[in-house]
Amino acid sequence: MQELNQATGAGLEFVAPAAGGEVGAAFVRWPDGRDGVLTRGHGSLAELRRTAEVLDAAQRRGLPVPQYSLLADLADGVGVVQERLPGQPPATTDRQLLESMIALTDRFVDLLSDRPDVPVPPMHLLDSGPGFCLHESLQAYDARTRRVLDWIHEVGRSEPAEMTGNDLVHLDYHSGNVLIDPAGTITGIVDWDGIGRGDRHFALVTLRFDAHIRLPGESLEWFDALLGSTLSPDVLRLYWAHMTLRQVDWSIRHHTPADVTHWLDFTETRMN
Repeated sequence: MQELNQATGAGLEFVAPAAGGEVGAAFVRWPDGRDGVLTRGHGSLAELRRTAEVLDAAQRRGLPVPQYSLLADLADGVGVVQERLPGQPPATTDRQLLESMIALTDRFVDLLSDRPDVPVPPMHLLDSGPGFCLHESLQAYDARTRRVLDWIHEVGRSEPAEMTGNDLVHLDYHSGNVLIDPAGTITGIVDWDGIGRGDRHFALVTLRFDAHIRLPGESLEWFDALLGSTLSPDVLRLYWAHMTLRQVDWSIRHHTPADVTHWLDFTETRMN
């Protein structure tokens, strides 16, 4: 925050750290009393300006997304101050919340038809991603993860190899990235570092992985039936392979062997 104030003269005041998340954020206040959220953006200043334009278009579509109020190049990345949306992260996840999140993705449809400059998100099935979706961790961990990596490579060599479409894509659409009011209505969708142009239904697969963590033991047959009726087998396989790589790699590098086994047990249920 001090860096950002020095570079821009914004005059931001620190309020409190924001709870949750893997990277971190802080609540700040503008001199005029407006509340904001400070994060370190991923990508270049130009890329984040493009994200800001996309979010403005999403707001016009009626989506509860934040406006980016300030972007500034700093010594160690881009400082981002975004609008603080009303509501709080949900304390629990239930079917009602999942269905509300699924319904919101209908507003993502064709939102980027006039933005060919927004790239299709890569699946990283044949090569490691930039700091996530790393293949090396699965290759080194054990024989089971190497078999999973072989399957991921097989999917990556098949068709389709990437998502298609002109929908808005939120690459980390899970219940920790929404805000709700006391009645349970969604008031915000946050964490738009992962943004792209493609198929809005990718969010359903991300959300299904999230539901596996947050609703242990609860029957999610209705959600699995929805995936089967919404996505073709080949497209579902593609998205499942990406999420498998993402979750297993992250667990190997940042969590425990029990977490790795947990994700392997789950992801292998749809490996074919």
